[in-house]
Amino acid sequence: MKIRLNSNQQVVDTVKAGLEKTGGYCPCRRERTEEFKCMCKEFREQIKDPDFEGYCHCMLYYKEK
Repeated sequence: MKIRLNSNQQVVDTVKAGLEKTGGYCPCRRERTEEFKCMCKEFREQIKDPDFEGYCHCMLYYKEK
């Protein structure tokens, strides 16, 4: 298993700028709860799934098998 940043630098820059504005909360979500603090709970759970391969919700991170 490997987790890497999106290979599209524009996406990475946009999401990182959003994270700075929100204090580390997913810029794609309206709520500012611990569940949506980057790296979000949804993606941490997906990481645990050995069959999951793909991006986190905001497409900053990608999990490879």
